[in-house]
Amino acid sequence: MVYLFLAEGFETIEALTVVDMLRRAEIDIKTVSVMDSLEVVSAHRIPVKADVMIDDIIEQPADMYVLPGGIPGTPNLRANKTLMDMIKKQYEAGGYVAAICAAPGIFSELGFLKGRSATCYPSFEEQLKSEGADVTQLPAVTDGNVITGRGMGTAISFSSAIITALKGSEMAEKIEKSIVYK
Repeated sequence: MVYLFLAEGFETIEALTVVDMLRRAEIDIKTVSVMDSLEVVSAHRIPVKADVMIDDIIEQPADMYVLPGGIPGTPNLRANKTLMDMIKKQYEAGGYVAAICAAPGIFSELGFLKGRSATCYPSFEEQLKSEGADVTQLPAVTDGNVITGRGMGTAISFSSAIITALKGSEMAEKIEKSIVYK
């Protein structure tokens, strides 16, 4: 199971592209609200109804946790202590964690990117570098159990990296071909 976390102000394309592509790849994914209701409004005022509330999945096993970016979505994710504890536990157990755009900044703050290759939205590169990441400008980077994506325009590449990690590159290529990506 993959859980993608939504907070007020999330980047719509970064969140929903992941959900769409993983479902096409027949990977179980649920959206999780970290707010006070299932309905979460994106940075561009698009309401999205999450599948579950964070309290419903605290003890549930996960193959991966995914954080979309967006402002103020990323700071709102960072402010949720329950989510931060879950992300740390997942990472420390060797489970996959993935973040795109501004959200890799959360991983750098938590120490996940020290000595790892990573990518993020350009204005967050210095933060990642200052905390020990080897920052690239690639659309998506997988380094061990950490996957990062650059931003909205790379959401397909980021989703493909997630699919590759969970189901292999052949499945990722199949999904890319089906959506006429390249």
